[in-house]
Amino acid sequence: MAGIFGPGIAAARIEDKQRALAAQTDEKRSGGHGMRFIFGIFPLLIIPVAIYNLMAFLFTAAPADPTNGNAAPAILASLDAPMLSLPMVSGATWTMTGGDLLVLLALIFLFAEILKSTSTGTATIMNHAVSMILFIVCLVEFLLFSNFATSIFFILTMTTLLDVLAGVVVTIVSARRDFAVGEGFSG
Repeated sequence: MAGIFGPGIAAARIEDKQRALAAQTDEKRSGGHGMRFIFGIFPLLIIPVAIYNLMAFLFTAAPADPTNGNAAPAILASLDAPMLSLPMVSGATWTMTGGDLLVLLALIFLFAEILKSTSTGTATIMNHAVSMILFIVCLVEFLLFSNFATSIFFILTMTTLLDVLAGVVVTIVSARRDFAVGEGFSG
């Protein structure tokens, strides 16, 4: 019995593999699934900026500084609060504040954004546009609102700028490489 059905089963397996390969090719041409396309558009740096915005709008009252009468940003107490303390072998205690953790999160997402920018699809170009809008929003918040006039938010703003600049440069270099490889095979 196995000899009779053997060639038919092998042919069916080959057809299944060909259909799967065609489906993958169609998916690559169409830019992938819709949700992956949507998530590819939005820069990951929105997450630390949104966390900072939530914190900034929760802490709206600014305590007056008794030495010079100026109001310090109310968010500073939250950003300077220790979030993690670890004793080191040297005897010192290493402490990370909420602001430090937010900057670390932004750096991790910046790395992921640079990796995402190596593709040259439509989602990547849209991601650069949304990243530019995010940078402009961060710059406006930094200049206009007192809770955003902190060094932590300035670093977040510069991270969004680096995302825009590095993303565009990496995408252009990747596109040039793809174009040069394509020229080598055309003629």
